[in-house]
Amino acid sequence: MGRKVYAEISKQALIHNFHVVKQKAPNSKILAMVKANAYGHGIVSVAKILKAADAFGVANIEEALILRQAGIENPIVLMEGFFDSTEFEWIAQYQFIPVIHCIDQIEALEAQHFSSPISVWLKMNTGMNRLGFSQETFLSAYERLKKLPFIHIIGFMTHFPQADERENPFTAQQTEIFLDTIKDLPGEKCLANSAGILAWPQTHYDWVRPGLILYGASPFADKTSADLNLKPAMQLTAEVISIQTIAKGQRVGYGGKWESQSNATRIGIVSIGYGDGYPWHAQSGTPILVNRHLTHIVGRVSMDMLAMDLTHLPDTKVGDPVQLWGEHLSIEHVAKGAGTIPYELFCRLTDRVSIHVVD
Repeated sequence: MGRKVYAEISKQALIHNFHVVKQKAPNSKILAMVKANAYGHGIVSVAKILKAADAFGVANIEEALILRQAGIENPIVLMEGFFDSTEFEWIAQYQFIPVIHCIDQIEALEAQHFSSPISVWLKMNTGMNRLGFSQETFLSAYERLKKLPFIHIIGFMTHFPQADERENPFTAQQTEIFLDTIKDLPGEKCLANSAGILAWPQTHYDWVRPGLILYGASPFADKTSADLNLKPAMQLTAEVISIQTIAKGQRVGYGGKWESQSNATRIGIVSIGYGDGYPWHAQSGTPILVNRHLTHIVGRVSMDMLAMDLTHLPDTKVGDPVQLWGEHLSIEHVAKGAGTIPYELFCRLTDRVSIHVVD
């Protein structure tokens, strides 16, 4: 009913991708990333489908509370730790597990008393220079946490910014720094993200942290999901709402950036735009499917609509389904045409897009 813009989330695809992770890292526990509304797939639905995960990773306390209040009982890791002491009540009540990554967080814990134990991860900065203690300050941070009677340190974590570059030695260098620093410390190790799981098996250790690959997209610039035996979990669909026939020299869209090169050019208007999260910066030529036939975008993406070339698809009519990405059109190809990455395309979908779990 009404404007048709929706994302179908495949339960079977999510489960398949989870099993791929298990096959790649059979001896590791899985910390499944469901932050940013499970990369736009629906945080509660995904967590219920992936109930076999050993823990879930979120960005903040609000996401963690959504999961707990939906009845999710798996351990929940706060990947950015806590932001201020007002969150301690929730951390204690729901047994959330913060990642401790800066001295301010340690000082806040030292000023607090918990009546029951709090589990934490301790993060090391091995070269990404975003979050975590440096190699030089890591051990002193560990000793300060260890002195707190209510703190249980599960283990140690770092992050790989270039694991998708399989020939780049930086990931191996990070791993060496990490292992050398913690060699005398008891605790579990968590290093590998999606690219690390697929390309760096020597980094799997006790835990792995899949994110993008759970949703069936590739973390590598030169490979698609199909190359990696992953199944796209999201199919984003809209519909044809108008068809125009224009002459040679006529232009389409804001700014007149695309010009027809032939007479009787057939233009289809699709019911999706940047107000739904489709990227405004998608270029003419970005692939799109109508009735599973490949065509491409022409002109600038509008807030509520975009245009596509239907000249070679004379049977297309108003009401026909249009796939923006999914099983038959990889999000990697769309991201390339839009000059972005699959992560951003997933996460930018707005609440105008209805989400439905299928199969």
